[in-house]
Amino acid sequence: MHNRSAEIMEELKLVVSSKTLDALLPPLIFVVVNGAAGLTTAVIISVAAALLLSLVRALRRQPLKYAFGGLAGVLVASGFALFAGRAENYFLPRILSSAAMLAVSLVSLIAGKPLAALASHLSRGWNLDWYWRADVKPAYREVTWLWAALFLMRLVIQINLYFSADLARMAWANLLLGTPVTLTVLVISYLYGLRRLHQLGGPGAHEFAHGVQPPWEGQTRGF
Repeated sequence: MHNRSAEIMEELKLVVSSKTLDALLPPLIFVVVNGAAGLTTAVIISVAAALLLSLVRALRRQPLKYAFGGLAGVLVASGFALFAGRAENYFLPRILSSAAMLAVSLVSLIAGKPLAALASHLSRGWNLDWYWRADVKPAYREVTWLWAALFLMRLVIQINLYFSADLARMAWANLLLGTPVTLTVLVISYLYGLRRLHQLGGPGAHEFAHGVQPPWEGQTRGF
């Protein structure tokens, strides 16, 4: 149990340390400043905060992709808010993102190429043919359904809060539905996926890559 917990923490460490602050701080600043000083000031300060985070990462020679991604997200969100003159439009890109991810998940399932498998392939570089095996693919298909359920839940909540125009609730909802829920789903996906691969009885990704013949040990780490 200890080994599995350490393994999960190692898998999640990069996700948490790389983008949590970049994704969470500017929106919270926007909401607080908007309530105190208005939309234009909130946009300026939230963009400045995102830019400052990017500069800090650059000075520390840390990976910049999450910081610049966060900066781009803040710029787009600010553009939506300023263009319409409505502070709640700051969160419109997140609604569109949830809708897009739900659509991508469903399309991938219909096409028989589950999003979870494609995401794993891109992040781990395992042989793509391994994912489409009959004794591997069902695990990734089922996890993709879990992701689709998450995106649908997030989208419904975000739309309801958007039309309520309650910025504080929108900010907290996006905060909670962002990193905390995402990490929870990733942990569940990881544990369920490994268990399901074991049940399916197929080879592990490395066994497949090296042409190992059965009986297989199966996937023991990584999903």
